[in-house]
Amino acid sequence: MHLATQTLKIAQAGSRQAAANNRLVACAPQRPNSHAWANSFIVSAMADKPSKLKIADREFTSRLLVGTGKFASNELMRDALIASGTELVTVALRRADLSGKHDPFANILDFIDPKRFLLLPNTSGARNATEAVRLARLAAAAGLPTWIKLEIHPDPRYLLPDPVETLAAAEILVKEGFTVLPYINADPVLAKRLQDVGTATVMPLGSPIGSNRGIETRPQIEIIIEQATVPVVVDAGLGAPSQAAEAMEMGADAVLVNTAIAIASDPVRMAKAFKKAIEAGREAREIGLAEKLGTAAATSPLTGFLS
Repeated sequence: MHLATQTLKIAQAGSRQAAANNRLVACAPQRPNSHAWANSFIVSAMADKPSKLKIADREFTSRLLVGTGKFASNELMRDALIASGTELVTVALRRADLSGKHDPFANILDFIDPKRFLLLPNTSGARNATEAVRLARLAAAAGLPTWIKLEIHPDPRYLLPDPVETLAAAEILVKEGFTVLPYINADPVLAKRLQDVGTATVMPLGSPIGSNRGIETRPQIEIIIEQATVPVVVDAGLGAPSQAAEAMEMGADAVLVNTAIAIASDPVRMAKAFKKAIEAGREAREIGLAEKLGTAAATSPLTGFLS
């Protein structure tokens, strides 16, 4: 009798434990099918991933192009380029040693890693189409990329680009197989002519080179963006990260910055600041900015209160 009672108690205890286990299973959060969960995560991550910048046949994660002038040292320039996250770096050909002899006074190319950055030679200093074309050909002959930032500004005081000579040079260089990125005034008519010729981008100025005055040509740049069939890169005059973000929010595809980073008291930190601003501006543009209103719009409903 004692044995039978003990056996019954053990059986009842086992039943209670089984019931408790069933309750735990029922209350526990159910993990979805692992494959379905993984696919959902991937789709969500892809939706959050910013779009890439495409110029000609190349894609770039960064939408910041950086110039290499005015830095206190080549070492500081190198560190700022890395901090900026840029993948496209422009160098004035007149400052580069194309002989391969590593001239210590013109050795800027030794500090730009071609595995990390695409080098964009520029024709700064050229006063007409003939000089610009000659510089581009010299760069190609020296083994530099056939990508060229076309700059022609005969006036040394204001450094404004010459539209007639720029168009003439672009026609020649495109026919010779160069990937041409022309620096121009914010002129919608010229921008259309250049993209019709076959340039890879148009690069309207925000304000004069090195002026740090920001985007003074906003209405014209907005027209260029509206009509563009190639990427629009706002180039020159951007003196603050907020101005770069403004360009991105307007719909520009990229910006080029040099002076504001190079002359900063801490170029590395300033390069990082521009990087963040450009990413924020582009993301805001892709999401869509709130519509501007002529009147106030309450953020909290006013009806039903104090009545």
